[in-house]
Amino acid sequence: MKKKNIFIACLSLLFLMQACDKGFQELNTNPTTTTNAYPYQFMANALINSVTYNMNRNRNFTNELMQVTVSIGDGDGKVFRYDFRRSWADYLWNGHFIELSNYKDMYTKALEPINFNRSYQGISLILQTWTYSILTDMYGDIPYSQSNLGRDSLLFEPKFDAQQDIYVDMFNKLDSANTLLKSGDAIEATHDPIYGGTVANWRKLGNSLFLRLLLRVAHKPEVQEYATAKIKEILETNASNYPIIASNSESAILRWTGEGAYVSPYVSTRVQDFRAVSLAEFFIDFLRNTNDPRINIPTYGTSGVNRWGIAPVSGDYVGVPSGYAAGSEDYSKMSYFYSSDQNSGVNSLQTESQTGIIMNFAEIQFIKAEAALKGYFNGDPKTYFNSGAEASITLWIPTWAEGIENHLTASDVAWDDSESFDDKMERIHMQKYIALFLVDMQQWYEYRRTGHPVLPKGAGLQNGGEMPSRMYYPVYVQSSNPVSYNEAVARQGADAINTKVWWQKP
Repeated sequence: MKKKNIFIACLSLLFLMQACDKGFQELNTNPTTTTNAYPYQFMANALINSVTYNMNRNRNFTNELMQVTVSIGDGDGKVFRYDFRRSWADYLWNGHFIELSNYKDMYTKALEPINFNRSYQGISLILQTWTYSILTDMYGDIPYSQSNLGRDSLLFEPKFDAQQDIYVDMFNKLDSANTLLKSGDAIEATHDPIYGGTVANWRKLGNSLFLRLLLRVAHKPEVQEYATAKIKEILETNASNYPIIASNSESAILRWTGEGAYVSPYVSTRVQDFRAVSLAEFFIDFLRNTNDPRINIPTYGTSGVNRWGIAPVSGDYVGVPSGYAAGSEDYSKMSYFYSSDQNSGVNSLQTESQTGIIMNFAEIQFIKAEAALKGYFNGDPKTYFNSGAEASITLWIPTWAEGIENHLTASDVAWDDSESFDDKMERIHMQKYIALFLVDMQQWYEYRRTGHPVLPKGAGLQNGGEMPSRMYYPVYVQSSNPVSYNEAVARQGADAINTKVWWQKP
């Protein structure tokens, strides 16, 4: 009898709980909002974060490796001496893989009938490819086909794909994006911080990125036939179907307006820290010796300070030799990137609006110059070389009108058809090096691909004086995904900075 009473009491309590729960979800759901996300909602914030990651790593890593800046000091862990800790590996890996989830969600949402939009699908594929390309060129083999599946598929130990396979699939993505963006489906202009809703320009960016990546692997026998044929198709035989960036106004730049979320990540850097990093001798000497207008023409009427904010020392521009031996010299008073305090009113690199560069027109022209030089399509390398040099200057100084041929000739850096192939490559890539200033890790990637421009080697370089070929994998990956990590190391080579990635290997 006692057991029966307990059973009845429990049953009554169960019914009471169900009655209390009735209508609970409906009562606590706001009828004026929606739980459905729209494709455009994944776009702006993810782009701001992605560009921020790139700018920060450009400033404190790429610039140091590629002799743009030198962080003065004699201690350990100086990147300009090819000496950096494994902990450097985490930042881009963690950040970019997070944003890949947003770009993939944009694509998924744009497939739904209620949100169907081919333009967002195409833009998503471009942004995925851009992000994956930065990651694979930084680390080599990475999670790709199984990445970002933890939330929906509970796959927390994705395999690492071989870089060759990643590149092949990225090419497929970009071809698909070009087709999807032909539709011209309208997108939300206010949520597009790059092109303000101009779908045609997104298509041009996708095909321009296509060229960058094709050229990066065109020397590899495994993909050479496809890559060179595709370059020719994009630039010559089927150019109308593959529009590319054709002017500075079409460059892909996230502009920092200083309003809302659009504040440059450089602003959060302390003024004294921004000024503590000196300019490298290699970078500043080329600008000074070639009378580059970006170094000595005030753009906003403030004497001695231009958009790059390069500050002279005692009236001259003096740089620090990168890789100098610890304790050898006092390099505390050299040229630097000037950064104003909040009350000075001086426009400098720290507050410059167009430092968030994804891809610029000048890079496209230098890609064409190299492709023409190598015979990948019919074109005059000199024409594209001159155009690229001019575009690089006028991106920062739109009113510059000296004339590029006159400027290059007067500076002894004009194109010379009588030079050797290697000298012409050096000429192209010296100008491209300047044009890639602020463009994520592209200076480093291009140097690793071509060996240009030739960088001087200081007596204090570590790592046997060898330019690092990749970044370590994050340490935690070894324990969180050991099987896939070990497979990648067995295939690619030791998890070390001198292990070359696929497109670098002979």
